[in-house]
Amino acid sequence: MDTPMIVGIPVCARTVNEMPVHQTPARYAEAVLGGVEALPMLIPPLGERMLAALDHVDGLLVPGSPSNVHPSHYDGGESETPDLHDLDRDHTTLPLIRAAIARGVPLLAICRGIQELNVALGGSLIQRVHIRDGRADHRGGPGPLEVRYGVKHAVSVTGSLARILGAGSIMVNSIHGQAIDRLGAGLVVEATAPDGTIEGVAMPAAKNFVLGLQWHPEWAYAGNPHSVAIFRAFGDACRRTKAQGG
Repeated sequence: MDTPMIVGIPVCARTVNEMPVHQTPARYAEAVLGGVEALPMLIPPLGERMLAALDHVDGLLVPGSPSNVHPSHYDGGESETPDLHDLDRDHTTLPLIRAAIARGVPLLAICRGIQELNVALGGSLIQRVHIRDGRADHRGGPGPLEVRYGVKHAVSVTGSLARILGAGSIMVNSIHGQAIDRLGAGLVVEATAPDGTIEGVAMPAAKNFVLGLQWHPEWAYAGNPHSVAIFRAFGDACRRTKAQGG
């Protein structure tokens, strides 16, 4: 019997009822199972010891989170969101991302994930997009999840992302307070919002698939043909990697 394809998902460190827990929203695993057609494997935020997980996965999906990458990782000065950090996750995902790219493990990075991808490659972040002159408020706002994760604005897409989507512009949701500022080494911009905020990046010189998205394609992905196309493209890269023996 063929062994199943596996996609690793690094998770967050949180405290619930005074108990340390490791968790991430269930929709990421659901998108991996249904959209990528792979088994999700959650990777706890235990630092560089988790690099060994790359020996057992055919792809890496770095998910979103309410927390932000600590600015000490990109010489960003004082934190403007001091109550929204997860250093355990930082110390796990940043080395995981660098190692995955070096090894040619397909990588899809979403929301916080695109920010981690950028920082892992030497880039920097805007800590509060909504206070920058000329920038929109990209946060989800109040209301039920269906409203917060509803379609908010268009993004213009180019390059490999445009080929995946079969379109030069699509409508996306928007639930983020931070965004890419200085671009990380090797990354190219492939999606932008009307206010100039970077919404998508790729790495053309990488050994394998590397795509970062600032929006949330995993939200209700099965009903959105653009989200389906993104997860299918990532899944195809994972299948090729598995067929080649890693």
